Amino acid sequence: MSSQSLGGKPTAQPTKTLETFENPNKERDFHIHMQIPEFTCLCPKTGQPDFATLYLDYIPDERCVELKSLKLYMWSFRDEGCFHEAVTNQILDDLVKATQPRFMRLTAKFYVRGGIFTNVVAEHVKTGWKAQPTIEFTKFPSDSNVRD
Repeated sequence: MSSQSLGGKPTAQPTKTLETFENPNKERDFHIHMQIPEFTCLCPKTGQPDFATLYLDYIPDERCVELKSLKLYMWSFRDEGCFHEAVTNQILDDLVKATQPRFMRLTAKFYVRGGIFTNVVAEHVKTGWKAQPTIEFTKFPSDSNVRD
């Protein structure tokens, strides 16, 4: 990742490079959920900013995405004109290429523009991977830890 010195302190710069690290529990399916509330890009028609919250859910295989590089990657779209559908699919494709997950879903919830909210959901499933059955636990009341 590139950095510059600003008053003697390193400054991070946006980048399209996604760094990864080895999955610490390759033998287990586990769910990683990330909420990215500050995604911005530009409307390709008007040049006005578009704002979204992105939700990344994935089950890693061999690699996991490193968070700082993910932040700088997301930042790299700030000055790019992108249709919501195209940028959601591009981000998913780049993340899949970097991590080769068992499963990945990216949900992009764009804020209102012209009275319309746009939500785009894109998914990847690794060939041959089957999800484990979901186990439903009894829901506890919100005050279940309170003793009378």
